[in-house]
Amino acid sequence: MAFLHVIKGSRPGQVLELRGERMILGRHPSCEIVLDNAAVSRQHAQILNRRGSFFLEDLRSRNRTYLNGTAIDGREPLNDADEVTICDIVLQFFYARKEESTDESTAGRPTSAPSRDDPHATRATGSVPQPDPQDDSPEHASSIISTIDTKSAGTMRLSVKPEVKLRAILEMSNTLARTLKLDDVLQSVLDGLFKVFPQADSGFVMLAAGEDRQSIVKASLARGGDATGSVRMSNTILRTAMQSGEAILSADALEDSRFDASESLAGLGIRSMICVPLMSKDGTALGAIQLQTQSLRQQFTQSDLDVLVSVGSQAILAVENARLHEDLLRRSHIERELQFATQVQLGFLPDRRPSPPGYEFFDYYEPAERVGGDYFDYIELNDGRIVIGLADVAGKGIPAALLMARLYSSVRLHLFSQPTPAKALSALNTEIHAQGMGHRFVTFVLLTLDPLRHELSIANAGHLPPIIRAGDGKTYSLGRTESGMPLGIKPGQEYRELKLDLEPGTSVVVYTDGITEAMNAANELFGRVRLEQFVSSVSGSSEDLTKAIVTEVDRFCGTRPQRDDMCLVCLRRHEDSAKPRDDATRTSIPIVGD
Repeated sequence: MAFLHVIKGSRPGQVLELRGERMILGRHPSCEIVLDNAAVSRQHAQILNRRGSFFLEDLRSRNRTYLNGTAIDGREPLNDADEVTICDIVLQFFYARKEESTDESTAGRPTSAPSRDDPHATRATGSVPQPDPQDDSPEHASSIISTIDTKSAGTMRLSVKPEVKLRAILEMSNTLARTLKLDDVLQSVLDGLFKVFPQADSGFVMLAAGEDRQSIVKASLARGGDATGSVRMSNTILRTAMQSGEAILSADALEDSRFDASESLAGLGIRSMICVPLMSKDGTALGAIQLQTQSLRQQFTQSDLDVLVSVGSQAILAVENARLHEDLLRRSHIERELQFATQVQLGFLPDRRPSPPGYEFFDYYEPAERVGGDYFDYIELNDGRIVIGLADVAGKGIPAALLMARLYSSVRLHLFSQPTPAKALSALNTEIHAQGMGHRFVTFVLLTLDPLRHELSIANAGHLPPIIRAGDGKTYSLGRTESGMPLGIKPGQEYRELKLDLEPGTSVVVYTDGITEAMNAANELFGRVRLEQFVSSVSGSSEDLTKAIVTEVDRFCGTRPQRDDMCLVCLRRHEDSAKPRDDATRTSIPIVGD
């Protein structure tokens, strides 16, 4: 099995096995490998297992992921003894192939129930019990000769004969220890009981399911091959056992007054029965186990009832464990789907940044949950201009992510089919409003950079205004009053387009409210004013500025968890970039009024 060896970090020498097809490394507790370092992104990188070949991929982390000292941008193959560096943590990757033994390969798998003594025994599951027509009369009394309070019985009955108790425990332990699937657990219980009670002709395990607590037979067993999937039972005894929490022994059903003048008595064919309710720790009846025989010469006795109570105590633990296992499987399935959704969403984000002469770009994206509703994209137009789109879908999680995925294609369609970015926003607003997204709306800002004329135009649909940082460090927010309504609110909305000449050394920061609404332990917001002041204090490249902002937000929040998706894009014109072309060669971009 492949593994990572910690060379440098909080626990040098630690070995981390790579068991899954996808192992996420990061600071968030949900990661498969948690790296306790404030500089590490919440979901920093991932290791993928593709049929025995391993790959390392950076998940758009702010401090990058390094393979053998080189920063990686995409997916890179891992070779034996490769070194993976994440911030101050150094991990070494190793292949460790070894053949698993036959015992290990079968350990923990559900096995079939042991064969019955009677080869003609048959079983059925999933049927609803069919009551006897004369069985529900409350005034009729059952021939109950003994009861045991199962709520106080504990896991063992001390009064049970040692040899009988040992046999029952061994049978149940051997069958229940190898099964985790609920249906297999219940059938294994019956298989074991029929070995312990050779006089039993038929039996069933019933569970209460649904909000109405309907009694559903989950497993049944009968000797002689006469099980049909429908079990006849005494509802009076069953109801009494579950309501009182007491195990019941009925010596002779033929003498039970409930069956007087019942034409179905012969068809029922029950002479003696024992019934044990399955009680949870909080005293709730989850179901019952019932065994019955057709022969009075082999009646169930008090010691049989004692043994069945002990077995029932083990059975309820097995049932609860099986349900926990099924819940874990459901959660694992949901987790796999979320992992796939994360991969799909990351696929919508740009895989490379624009690099026009004289400019540099950097970005940061991190959802609050596995998937998020923040969006950004770089779109190169046919005339050489570059559009930077950044949006924030109301809400978070999967619904917001689905709408974000739709934006990816719609934005490109309208940008290439409309004459200006402002017109593209208007068309996008019309589309979203017509589709009826309920109460969801989208804030959206489009920045169009002309790298030859060093001109930036901004069209804003209710989004936070971009922050402009001049070369001398002065900052201001552009277009706060000129912004239109968010997308999806007002039909027919037209948007205004502002123009800005970018001087050398100018930086532009666009962001979502996950940055400004980040909150610390004192319930203080990071805020737009604080962000502007901080941007003014940071000089350097767009990468330096982006990383500094994210680090400052993390420092401000401390240990408080992230509430909203975070998205940040920064572009910067170099100080020594060429001057704009002569005005005679420039074309003006129209400004569309409201």
